[in-house]
Amino acid sequence: MTVSSLQHVIDKLLVEHQGERIVSFEYQGRKYWLKQAERLTGAMRWLKSQPQAALQLEITTLTQLAKKGAPVPELVASGEGFLVVADVGMPINAWLNAEIDEAEKLKILQDSATGLAQLHLKGLAHGRPALRDICWQAGNVSFIDFEANQQDSDMHRQQIRDLLVYIHSLYRYIGPHPEIVEPVIAAYRAAGGESLWQASKQEMEKWQWLNYLIAPLKSIGGKDLRPVYWLLRHFKQTH
Repeated sequence: MTVSSLQHVIDKLLVEHQGERIVSFEYQGRKYWLKQAERLTGAMRWLKSQPQAALQLEITTLTQLAKKGAPVPELVASGEGFLVVADVGMPINAWLNAEIDEAEKLKILQDSATGLAQLHLKGLAHGRPALRDICWQAGNVSFIDFEANQQDSDMHRQQIRDLLVYIHSLYRYIGPHPEIVEPVIAAYRAAGGESLWQASKQEMEKWQWLNYLIAPLKSIGGKDLRPVYWLLRHFKQTH
């Protein structure tokens, strides 16, 4: 593949799909995603941030994270109002609904946990590593839609927040099944995340009183409230 040949395909797509937010395409046996700056109309122009600036920030973030060795999608092209990244597979939450056996699903989940631990070992944070923001393809894990400020002096706190969001997301998508979630968290700890897990456990100690209030709602509460019970329960019962 040459840059000029791929650029020719991109230029054609930009004309054919003008104004479309996201377009997938294949080229020489690989899948790619073309993302264009959002076109705002009416009141949305006032309610949302500048789409061109947001896209440029995404380009800059992907470039900087790649230089630091973070597992992010490869940025193969970018220009005025667009970027193109290589496909990195389905998000983890989509794999949970795929027609594969339970052992394979568990392996994918554990790979995602290992990937998060490795990201943290690089001194980086994601900001919101929910399962929908982690992709898996043939054993490789990639993260999308970073929100963390990588220049923040309190990276440790951002990483603790990462782990809490991740565990919350596990229970949000898997449900009240610690027999599945616990081996996944164990994979994070075994991959170098033990000290951060211990720091998260200490952080959660001051919130354990909350579980007395939400315990009656652990089965009937909202989809974001129910996982809080299991998150707190995990850190209370696991050593």
